[in-house]
Amino acid sequence: MSKTPVRSPKQESRLGMVRRARRINRELAEVYPYAHPELDFEDPFQLLVATVLSAQTTDLRVNMTTPALFAKYPTPEDMAAAVPEELEEMIRPTGFFRAKAKSLIGLSIALRDRFGGEVPGRLEDLVTLPGVGRKTANVVLGNAFGVPGITVDTHFARLVRRFGWTEETEPERIEAAVGAIFPKSEWTMLSHRVIFHGRRICHARRPACGACPIAELCPSYGEGETDPEKARKLLKYEMGGKPGQRLKPPAHFPGEAAAIKAMEEDS
Repeated sequence: MSKTPVRSPKQESRLGMVRRARRINRELAEVYPYAHPELDFEDPFQLLVATVLSAQTTDLRVNMTTPALFAKYPTPEDMAAAVPEELEEMIRPTGFFRAKAKSLIGLSIALRDRFGGEVPGRLEDLVTLPGVGRKTANVVLGNAFGVPGITVDTHFARLVRRFGWTEETEPERIEAAVGAIFPKSEWTMLSHRVIFHGRRICHARRPACGACPIAELCPSYGEGETDPEKARKLLKYEMGGKPGQRLKPPAHFPGEAAAIKAMEEDS
């Protein structure tokens, strides 16, 4: 792949960085027009629970766990009354199940007692719930309520530093720095696109630089495999010809629904 080197972020002007960042967003929108949350959910409560469960595990593992969970505990009132040991056993596959069960019961009690059994649509309310930080709150706001938010997960934090958008490492500082670059209306979809790219191409350990559609815009090009053929073998999910993480993907998703066997193939 021929590639014009991007100037070091330290040499780049603020205006130049903003223009490059917005071009990256436009390019990613063309690569991932179907970008979406990869957690299966049908209402705000399900998305809230699934997002809490997604910490330190894959969305696929959560998607395989939640159908039975939501069948038994369809409402906050039901989950608030759960026997902790029974809830723990149901969510055991997602890891850290005792802490997660405590958070789920705690947030369900709070929803029942303080919010009339409804998930609130304001960040300042969501972050008061047990186990809910800004990342989880922004996921719920952006995808269940249509309120723009930036989701700073490990993929997002890694890529925005590789892209030279910020040198910050704390999630709230990253959120503020990136939010200042893009119009608020772009925040939710920007998050999906960057996270999709991080999961599929710009991996933590072996980024597939040689197969990256925005290589010419990235100052970190060369950190990973630059040979196009070798890089293509590193692609994951639908980019690599395999299913995504959703068991019930949206109609416009180009790949197939995930299968149980995919659990061990991707992370």
